[in-house]
Amino acid sequence: MMDKLYKYRFEIFFFSQVTILFGSLVFPPIFFETILAPLLFVANLVAGIVLISKRRKLMWFFAVLLAVTLFAFGSTLLEKHATKVYDYLQMAAFFLFYIVVTIEIITQVWSIKKVNKNVILGLISGYISLGLLGFFICLSIEMTYPGSFQGLFLVETGPEQLTERMLYYSFITLLTIGYGDILPITSLAQKAAVLIGLMGQFYLVIITAAVVGKYINQFKR
Repeated sequence: MMDKLYKYRFEIFFFSQVTILFGSLVFPPIFFETILAPLLFVANLVAGIVLISKRRKLMWFFAVLLAVTLFAFGSTLLEKHATKVYDYLQMAAFFLFYIVVTIEIITQVWSIKKVNKNVILGLISGYISLGLLGFFICLSIEMTYPGSFQGLFLVETGPEQLTERMLYYSFITLLTIGYGDILPITSLAQKAAVLIGLMGQFYLVIITAAVVGKYINQFKR
């Protein structure tokens, strides 16, 4: 079963990422923030297991991260009093996941000699993974030091859409658009913004350029 899914690993992973980014366009904000978004991140982790299924040790590591996130999510739903312990546990698990899965995607894309649809989807998925990694960096900063980012909470959205606003900020910074509606106002938040911007630029300049070069050589042959 896993061998059959591995053939479509980049498609599965890419689709799970798209649902995270644009799922809030379909579902009510509060429901998406509290219930659906954590489940979609878990689904992305499961897709990551398929992505690295050829590497058994890494697969078991992802399985442990999956168990941790499910435990933290279930505990959050069952607890009568909200606690940040489970939130930090989830963030730590996803932070490790996106670090490892981004490196793995880059490694797989870099090592493939023939550029095809799977490689292109893998290239896009790696870039989205960088944005999600930046999201968890910024979210952990805001949760640890509230007020690190100015302009997070709008009148029409409120604090219940923290995930949406932080996702938006991470990807806007990664893309180096920088509208300025959300501002990092602490030193730690500003360093995070620089890091996210650098990751995006290095990815485009090195990884994307390498794939384009392979495609040009392939086309010439």
